[in-house]
Amino acid sequence: MTEAQRRFRAAMANLSAAVNVVTTDGRHGRAGVTVSAACSVTDSPPTMLICVNRSSSSHDIVMANGRVCVNVLGTDQEELAMHFAGATNVPTSERFGAGSWDFGAYGVPVLRDALASVVGRIVTRRRQGSHTVAFVEIDAVTSRLDSGALVYFQRRFHSLTA
Repeated sequence: MTEAQRRFRAAMANLSAAVNVVTTDGRHGRAGVTVSAACSVTDSPPTMLICVNRSSSSHDIVMANGRVCVNVLGTDQEELAMHFAGATNVPTSERFGAGSWDFGAYGVPVLRDALASVVGRIVTRRRQGSHTVAFVEIDAVTSRLDSGALVYFQRRFHSLTA
């Protein structure tokens, strides 16, 4: 790693980010991956972007299925974030055993107690370095207000309350 890369990574550790689990299901299988690089783009039409590391075992499945749910995690869902980040050695096929999931309503796994679940389809994608940046046009949204947010800052999870 170059000095510029090290400095960039250190600076980005100071960029607080919501913790999300991006899920998919379809012809290419069911998968999910924890991402902190997700944000709104526009409300006309409602669109988000997500960045998925190409080395993730879920990357190719997410991109091939083309339909996703961005599940925004609450303060009590750190363990779930760790499972889908691959940090707990839980195999991909068993990660959906944690949490309460709705597998039928939208055609992709939706975390029932997520702060927000945003369902849509990938309409544009671009490879950039180690990641794929995907733009997702939104079809459905659910949300709740009874929890704080799980955020990632300084390479650790933190709870943020309103």
